[in-house]
Amino acid sequence: MIVIYVHEGGSTRSADRVDPAWLVPGSQVSFWVDLQVPTAEESRILADVFAFHELAIEDAIAETLHPKVESYGSYLYIILHGIDFQAVEHRFQTIDVDFFLGPNYLVTVHGGVSRSIGHVADICARNSPVLSEGPAALMHRIVDTMVDNYRPEVDKLSDRLDDLEGQVFEGADPSLARRILEFKRDVISLRRVVLPQRDVVGRLARREFPFISESLAYRFRDVHDHLVRLTDESMQFADRVSTLFEAHLAMVSNQLNGVMKVLTIIATVFMPLTVLTGMYGMNVDLPRLPGGEPVQFWWVIVIMLVLSFGMLGFFRRRGWI
Repeated sequence: MIVIYVHEGGSTRSADRVDPAWLVPGSQVSFWVDLQVPTAEESRILADVFAFHELAIEDAIAETLHPKVESYGSYLYIILHGIDFQAVEHRFQTIDVDFFLGPNYLVTVHGGVSRSIGHVADICARNSPVLSEGPAALMHRIVDTMVDNYRPEVDKLSDRLDDLEGQVFEGADPSLARRILEFKRDVISLRRVVLPQRDVVGRLARREFPFISESLAYRFRDVHDHLVRLTDESMQFADRVSTLFEAHLAMVSNQLNGVMKVLTIIATVFMPLTVLTGMYGMNVDLPRLPGGEPVQFWWVIVIMLVLSFGMLGFFRRRGWI
């Protein structure tokens, strides 16, 4: 699907195609072309109309790439990531959004539903001055919205980590290790995206490119600060989840040691009893204990009880139980 917004003569309207006259140097037209899950036919607009470099087009059509920014002379090619709210099988997932920023145009390409782009598109349709600020300012609005959408997802990660910490100290759940590792995978996904994205926005904030004015650089610095905080939080999450997993393993190990200690004490107590019953189970004459034949069984029982309680008392004095 292709959506086109064009600002001309003080008003913003939607269009069904890109007029080549809009790309003529000195044109007073600002326009935005958004390609959502473009087909092969729709993707031809990138080469036929805008004449973007084939490598940039190949990256834009690809499913997932790391954030980056590249200058192609007359335009910038930028890859950033937003939250993928359609993710089902993974609790934290992102979708890459590709930006082609030119002197008077912005082209966005994304392979899924982007809530940030949809939100800014609604603003453009209702508020004409938004697109009149220029394509770079429009890109800042989209990027700022994308980064703002990270906050509730990061807060959810923080809540999940707090719950996992409580479960670890409550008891050893057999499925807890799997949930901790799944959370660690989410944190790794967050760091994998936020770290390079922070660097990309940092380059935009430093005015390395002529398309970014000084006033816009200040806006991108604010976005960069948000990404720095997200990066710090992702690193804290990584440290906490590593410590949490070690604590879980330690508690499981302690629990296993306790079980093994009980089983060892039981085996140790029954060892002499097994020897005693084995001796009296032999088909040979053994020395008789005081009393007649009927009391021999009770003598053996008394000896076994004395041995058992004696060994348990000894273990208790040593602090083993």
